Amino acid sequence: MAMKRKIAFIDLSTGKIETQAISEKIRRKFIGGRGLDSYLLYNHTEKGCDPLGPGNTLMISGGFLTATLASATARTHIMAKSPLTGLLGSANMGGFFAPELAWAGFHHLVIKGKAEKPVYIYIHNGEIEIRDATALWGQTTTETQWSIREELGDEEIKSLVIGQAGENLVRYANVMTGIKNSGGRTGMGCVMGSKNLKAVAVRGTMDINIAQPIEALEYNKKFIEQITSSKVNQTQGTLGTPFIWGATNSWGGIRTRNFQYNQCENADEIEPEAIDDIATETIGPHHMTGCFGCQVHCRAQYKITSGPYAGKYDEGPEYTSQGAFGGEPDCKKAETVLVGNHLVNQYGVDNLEIGSIISWAMELFEKGILTTEQTDGLDLSFGNDEALLEMVHRICLRKGWLGDVLANGGIPASETIGQDSFSYLIQVKGMSNLHSDERATPALALNIATSSRGSDHLRSRPAIDLYHLPEKVLHKIYGSPVPYEGKLSSEHTAYEGKPWQVYWQENCYMAVDCLGICKYHTVFLGPTLPNFEDWPKVIKYNTGLDFTPKEIWDVAVRCNMLERLFNLREGLTRDDLKKGDTLNHRYYDEPCQRGAPDVVGSTIDREKFKKMIDEFYLHKGLDNNGIPTPERLVKLGLGDEPSHLL
Repeated sequence: MAMKRKIAFIDLSTGKIETQAISEKIRRKFIGGRGLDSYLLYNHTEKGCDPLGPGNTLMISGGFLTATLASATARTHIMAKSPLTGLLGSANMGGFFAPELAWAGFHHLVIKGKAEKPVYIYIHNGEIEIRDATALWGQTTTETQWSIREELGDEEIKSLVIGQAGENLVRYANVMTGIKNSGGRTGMGCVMGSKNLKAVAVRGTMDINIAQPIEALEYNKKFIEQITSSKVNQTQGTLGTPFIWGATNSWGGIRTRNFQYNQCENADEIEPEAIDDIATETIGPHHMTGCFGCQVHCRAQYKITSGPYAGKYDEGPEYTSQGAFGGEPDCKKAETVLVGNHLVNQYGVDNLEIGSIISWAMELFEKGILTTEQTDGLDLSFGNDEALLEMVHRICLRKGWLGDVLANGGIPASETIGQDSFSYLIQVKGMSNLHSDERATPALALNIATSSRGSDHLRSRPAIDLYHLPEKVLHKIYGSPVPYEGKLSSEHTAYEGKPWQVYWQENCYMAVDCLGICKYHTVFLGPTLPNFEDWPKVIKYNTGLDFTPKEIWDVAVRCNMLERLFNLREGLTRDDLKKGDTLNHRYYDEPCQRGAPDVVGSTIDREKFKKMIDEFYLHKGLDNNGIPTPERLVKLGLGDEPSHLL
């Protein structure tokens, strides 16, 4: 059964490898995926350890439902202490790696120490070995995956790899699998690079016995109908995630020129329909692809049509690349977005972070804080497509003074650059915001301020707040599996009731990440998509374990609290501008200048926002300083952590 997938402890310093079963007791407390990883991180990483030292433990996992008969359960999770923020490091990616890991007999890998020379881990049907990767060092992410397949003589091998950005310890380097599946936040590729770990390769042909296969298949038909009939997923299956950028930009929610404007004007070339035309013309009518077990197929396949990279194949671009290489630097050429997307995929670096940090440097250049002497003669003006792409190269290769400085992340870079540079850095907990502008949406602003891994749209964002759903519908969604009798507002500009929505979404997304499900297949952009009430039968039919909706909620609350405990242990304080639940001052002081009437002039109200955080803390069981109460820890069964049960 799915219950039999194991956990492996791998020490790269000594070469020692141990495997262990995951007990039902542990499953019931943490389920799997990100939730169990948070437990392992808290128990196996010492307080205050150097994120780039051998004492930083790296977790790689699949969700509890991965490789079963449940739809869209392809997500891989990676966790360690972040070299970018010094707090929780966590990244999540799609593709085919996690199912292959499950078929090879494992759900979780715990990787410690540091190899003396470049290595990769090879896992095959319950067997694990550490192999020499000297010949792979310096290769791109795509080259690495094909080289491993050629070396091992099997084109079905799935690998999780780093590129040159990870090797060069760019602190926001990501982990890649396939062409574009990216574990792209908080620098998990940098952690792999610090361990001399180039890749983890897996191949599995072991059976996974489903508890009730007929029932699992029948119930999954319901899920498929729910997922494929929703308008949001039908749109994604046609245009991919760029449709989100198109809708948000037309409304006025895209930060442009770092944070000076909130709408990228005259950007027809990078609108979703234009991107779709390019993909269709260069690949063919069936140009959309997807991850294991997914019916939506939300990303395009394309070839770059012109310039020095003409003919290069890639997938995407996701709407995050539209923001990183379009809106934020105010570059409006399709070729620039497509090339930027291709470069970050090959180098293995977070597109959100690198786009944001280059755009920040552009504003510093505009204000004279950075000079041409510091840029080695590069004209780092907004709208300079060539300079934008050149900086991607320089950062990933740590080339030149500025490339090396920016490779360390925003806060260290601001400390090196000095002057007033930090005040222009749009970050939370040391992680740059994506390209969205939350000044008109207090709930979304609360989401990024309080997210466990830093500024984030995938940890607790109540995106459906923008749909203006009737309050009756909101209460139906947010009143289960635990009752909520407080106020909920259909207006995205409101402050009342939003803390509960953010708290509910935080627990929803944790549950999703424990199970290994894609967020697009739950209440993220689609209010009618599966949630807590739907998951018990999926778990029961596939694994044999009985959970109630409330028990799944409790697991999510427990695991979110563990992430909070880790951050507090590593220095999180509520009002710290660099390690706290805070927003950049520009959210409060600079009104939006473009967009729809309900956006223009918007700012976040400081006092109302402070009360939102107070209320959010109350829901989580924290005091006004953001510290969990002893009573809440006992109730969650966390009073004795770290417990070292695994």
